[in-house]
Amino acid sequence: MIRRCWAPRGIRPCVPSQIVREYTYAYVAVSPHDGTMDSLILPEVSERAMSIFLREVSERHPDEFILMAMDGAGWHRANALTVPKNMALIFLPPYSPELNPVEHIWDSIRENWFRNEVFNSIEGVENQLEKALVALESDSKSVRSLTGFPWLIGVNLNAT
Repeated sequence: MIRRCWAPRGIRPCVPSQIVREYTYAYVAVSPHDGTMDSLILPEVSERAMSIFLREVSERHPDEFILMAMDGAGWHRANALTVPKNMALIFLPPYSPELNPVEHIWDSIRENWFRNEVFNSIEGVENQLEKALVALESDSKSVRSLTGFPWLIGVNLNAT
């Protein structure tokens, strides 16, 4: 992601960029209430990979019931998706990414860990992504701040 940067007056900074045809995928779940974040880096997006991620989140929180809000991506709604017993899925309305707290995590990762960066390999991208995810997972205060929608505190959602 190309971002602004400082340069002496009269000099236009040269910021490298690259076109990549390799991909890796980060799966993230957050609890905006307390800032808990769980993540997993997987090589694909599919119902199989999504099932692995759901199982991982479930195993990390075995004594909790998890209500996971998701967008309408195909691998979120796949017929063969395996949903653990301590979890239920709800789906956000179409074309409403602003309602998904995880979108703010992606913005933070792009802005803070990937700006003006060029990587020599997909492993370099994955290493940087792993650093970002580990840092966020260990900083519940930042995750809560990014995903908590403070403007909703005190709002009665049942009011007519």
